[in-house]
Amino acid sequence: MRRRYLCGALAGVLAIAAALSATGGGAATNARNARDHRISDSTSTNWSGYAVTGSRYTTVSASWTQPTATCSGTAYSSFWVGLDGDTSGTVEQTGTDADCSGSTPQYYAWYEMYPKFPTNLRNPVAPGDKMSATVSTDGRGNFTLLISDATQGWSNTQKAKLRSAKLASAEVIAEAPSSSGGVLPLANFGTVGFSGATANGATLTSSTPGIDPITMQSGTTVKAQPSTISNGSFSVAWKHS
Repeated sequence: MRRRYLCGALAGVLAIAAALSATGGGAATNARNARDHRISDSTSTNWSGYAVTGSRYTTVSASWTQPTATCSGTAYSSFWVGLDGDTSGTVEQTGTDADCSGSTPQYYAWYEMYPKFPTNLRNPVAPGDKMSATVSTDGRGNFTLLISDATQGWSNTQKAKLRSAKLASAEVIAEAPSSSGGVLPLANFGTVGFSGATANGATLTSSTPGIDPITMQSGTTVKAQPSTISNGSFSVAWKHS
């Protein structure tokens, strides 16, 4: 499935709900999507980073430095690791956001087991924090989602079940979240640096089988672009909202 809600609707448990209060219904509609409307093997309207396909994936990990959102209007950006979502209809993921409610930046961590709604975590997140995350499964529908902040000294582990997961991909992604109306403006996060990226315990490199560098692009407009990947490290640079 090429277009669907990876993270459903964001529950309004943090300040992001206020930024989305104009949406209809009781729940906010900011969402992290599965890879959306792929134009080519390395272009997406809402993802930028690296995915791997072609095998069965049971674990994915990476670290990143929480970027700073430069705000001039309401916009959103997500940074995460996950299984599925590229060539499959579920996603199991955890990460952080750097969003803008008007001129005010907002930072938080979250996890999700689509098609269930996501959960925002109450743990504090700030620009410059050293984040690490792992999503793993026993291959029988039981998942562990771990995210930690070495700077602020917290770690959050969630256990979840999703027996319909295909385990068809693993990814480390910067994303423009979406609403029911489509992809939302991408917050200017500058550059986010990922390191220690692994899938099935193997470090991701440019020669990893099935690896796909993904540029976020809408029409002819490049919105975010990954660098080359070396020894599990790469960056994604914001280009356009």
